[in-house]
Amino acid sequence: MSNVETPTATTADSTTAAATAQFLSPVVLGLEALVVNGKQAHWHVRGSNFVGVHELLDTIVAHAQDWADLAAERIVALGLPIDSRLSTVAGKAKETAVPAGFAPSDVIIRAVIADIDAVLVELQAAIDGLDEFDLSSQDVAIEIKRGLDKDRWFLFAHLAA
Repeated sequence: MSNVETPTATTADSTTAAATAQFLSPVVLGLEALVVNGKQAHWHVRGSNFVGVHELLDTIVAHAQDWADLAAERIVALGLPIDSRLSTVAGKAKETAVPAGFAPSDVIIRAVIADIDAVLVELQAAIDGLDEFDLSSQDVAIEIKRGLDKDRWFLFAHLAA
């Protein structure tokens, strides 16, 4: 028999893991909802700048999916599960202004920006809250916020005169 201890899945204590899950779980769900609503917007945008907005929405959806994965993997790496099943994300995704059908690009853009803004609020709460618990998890939230701010700016530029 060996005297070597079996390693644990994570070096994080339970308080750090719980705080990370508390602050990053809403971010994961918000980003997954942005993926769903962003695709809806992508398929139904209309107007003279259709191609630019249509393609930008695809980029925003891809980024949101990558960031949701990043945040979820941080939670799981600290030893806790994340519930992002369809029914859980659907509860978050229904809180949107993205229309069910075709809409002019300015309506679509404003709706997606509203969805992005909701995630940004959750990200800021995560950044503020994680400062006390886990700077590595806070870095994840900061990285996502930086990118989402940029995507929001690119989308907003289609509204500016």
